[in-house]
Amino acid sequence: MERIAIVGAGMAGLACAEALREQGLAASLFDKGRKPGGRMSSRSGDSPAGPVGFDHGAQYMTGRDPAFVARLAAWREAGIVAPWPAAGADAWVGVPAMNAPLVALARDLPVRWETRVDALVREEAGWRLRGDGLDEGGFSAVLTAIPAEQTGPLLADHAPALAEVARGTPSAPCWTAMAAFPERLGLAGDVLRTDGAIGWAARNSAKPGRPATEAWVIQAGPDWSRAHLEEEAEAVAQALLAAFFAAAALAPVAPALLKAHRWRYARSGAARREVLWDPRARLGACGDWLTGPRVENAWLSGRRLAEAVRTG
Repeated sequence: MERIAIVGAGMAGLACAEALREQGLAASLFDKGRKPGGRMSSRSGDSPAGPVGFDHGAQYMTGRDPAFVARLAAWREAGIVAPWPAAGADAWVGVPAMNAPLVALARDLPVRWETRVDALVREEAGWRLRGDGLDEGGFSAVLTAIPAEQTGPLLADHAPALAEVARGTPSAPCWTAMAAFPERLGLAGDVLRTDGAIGWAARNSAKPGRPATEAWVIQAGPDWSRAHLEEEAEAVAQALLAAFFAAAALAPVAPALLKAHRWRYARSGAARREVLWDPRARLGACGDWLTGPRVENAWLSGRRLAEAVRTG
C-alpha cells in the first residue's frame, strides 16, 4: 500500500490524514509536540487558587463551509465541542479544552509525537524523512502541515515553487499571558477586545467544561508582540497583565498564577490558495496560512490536500 508522510499533526495535518484514510491511503504523521494541540493548545493544572485551565492558543472556532458545520455538529453530538456565545453567536470551543477535537482525531491515527523532521531526502523508491532520532523512508509522498516559516526550508531543495509561496506568506507573532486569580474579577463580560497592546482577553473559566477558578487568557496584538518578541516571558507576562487591567479599567489584582507563552507563528493566511501540491515531486502543503487564520481554514485545507493527492 502507498505510504504517505505528513509533517505536522495539528488540525490541518490530522484532517488530511483522516481524509486520506477514508480514501484507502495510509498516512503516518510526525509532530514535534508532546501531544495534540498545535495552535489549539491548552494547559491545565493546579494553582494556589485551585484547579485551572487555559486555552492559550486559538480561543474559539466558527463554521461557514457546510462540511465543517457538519463536523462541528458531529463533535457536539460526541460532547467534545460546545457553543460559547460570549465570543459570538457562531462561536464554538472544545470541551473540556480547546484541543479536544484534535485529541479525538489523533486517537485513531498513527502519530509519532516528539519527532522533529529536519530534512527530506529523495530516493529511488520515494522519500526519506530525517531528523533528531528519525531516519525513515519508503514514503511515496510527503505533505507538510506546519507554519509557512517551517514549510519553506523543508521544501526548498525539492519543490522551490512551493517553498517560494511559503516564504511570501509570513506569520504574525502573538505573546499570550495566562493569569489565575483567587476571586472573580469585576468585569461584567467574559471577553475584552481592544485596539491597544491587548488584542483579546477572555475569561477562560467561563467556557463550558472548564475549572471554576478565575482564569484569564490575555493575548497581545501583533504589533506589540513583534516589538517585544525576544523579551523574557516573565517580563512580558507582567506587562500584559498591567495592560489588561488598564484596558479593563480595573484596579490591579495580584494573580495566584501568571505565565506567558510566545507564539512566533500565530496568525497568517495571505497566500489565497487552499493547498500546495506538486504531483511530479509528490510534495504538498496545507494549513491555515494558505487561506485564513481560522480553525475551519486549517481543516478544509487538510481535507482538500488529501483530495489533490488522490486525483494527482
